[in-house]
Amino acid sequence: MENFLTSLAMALILGLLASRVSKKIGLPAVTAYLVAGIILGPFVLGRLGIKGIGFTTESYIKQFDILSNLALGFIAFTIGNEFRIKDLEKMGKQAISVGILQAVITTVLVDVVLIVLHLIAPSLLSLQSAIVLGAIAAATAPAATLMVIKQYKATGPLTKLLLMVVALDDAVGLVLFSVSFGIASAIESGAISIITVLLEPILELVFSIILGTLLGVSLNFLERFFHSRSKRLSLVVAFVMLGVGLSMLTLNINGVKLSSSLLLTQMIAGTVFCNICSASDEIMDRLDRWTAPLLVLFFVLSGSGLDFSIFKNPLVLVIGIVYIISRSAGKIGGAYLSTRLTHCSKEIQHYLGITLLPQAGVALGMAKEALVFSDGKIISNIVLFSVFVYELVGPMLTKISLERAGEINASERKSSRVTNDSAS
Repeated sequence: MENFLTSLAMALILGLLASRVSKKIGLPAVTAYLVAGIILGPFVLGRLGIKGIGFTTESYIKQFDILSNLALGFIAFTIGNEFRIKDLEKMGKQAISVGILQAVITTVLVDVVLIVLHLIAPSLLSLQSAIVLGAIAAATAPAATLMVIKQYKATGPLTKLLLMVVALDDAVGLVLFSVSFGIASAIESGAISIITVLLEPILELVFSIILGTLLGVSLNFLERFFHSRSKRLSLVVAFVMLGVGLSMLTLNINGVKLSSSLLLTQMIAGTVFCNICSASDEIMDRLDRWTAPLLVLFFVLSGSGLDFSIFKNPLVLVIGIVYIISRSAGKIGGAYLSTRLTHCSKEIQHYLGITLLPQAGVALGMAKEALVFSDGKIISNIVLFSVFVYELVGPMLTKISLERAGEINASERKSSRVTNDSAS
């Protein structure tokens, strides 16, 4: 246990020190945390074999997965705060339309490109892998986006729409992945299962909405019995933990898998709670401060989990580059087309797609599920490679886009240089 605590302490300290360095060169704190994780990971300090100093092996890092899942739960719950009824009345239709369209366009484009690659060189990539990678491409990393927005106190129409789209993006991505996974399984086994292709994705979506709603309503009901700020905050933390725990359960009823999406469940819970609780603004502000160290750990752990051995395989690099280029084109082009169709401003049309490039936890989770395929390791390594690139470059691109859209002003950039190390 002492090794675990020492490793976490080192992760926090090095992450914060790295953020001090990053402010000197204008990099977002998220990137600094990821780099700190790489330094602590198995390929740098971890090679020393001292668990208290670094993260020595992949299996050692996996023992901290509960912290990563918990952080994702708080991130999704916080994003739910952006779906206020007053905001939905203004931008709800745009957010839903853009969120669905750009995700579908990205999946279709990546599918087409990779299927063509499969037809040209069948030995390079299987058809089922091409289909699965197309669905994974739709997922975006809400954590990195949220951290950049918080650090630079970005505000404006693009920021508001971005937070909504990022939340919807993963919900749509999960549905697309479930359907694509079912199709890919049918191709590999030679038998089509309606349960896997259609029923289970629909049940996961419905179950997530129901569970999230029940959590939000229950939290609001119990919150009324407490008046001190600390107890209200503790209750919210308990419910986020409860939601994460329930989302990790999977039931099998007569051959039908029943589960819920961690991100979607927590997002719905946050949305319901923030719309019906009169004290939600104050509670969410305090929650934001409380979770700051947890989010730093999340990104440091994410960085330590990046596998540098993937660079030894030229096959992964070639397919990974094709995947990154086609996914980037899908996100940027899909966002531009969908925002233009929904009559968004020029700034949103030009910059939204770039802010949707970061990819991490959700995509990695999907890749893990794809390991059941005969060439599932290829899928996993390609996604790992893309996450490495997107997570290091994505936050900076998000910052630049928000700056050019005029939603990060000079005073906030200056302020971020002073408080970078404590930004959440």
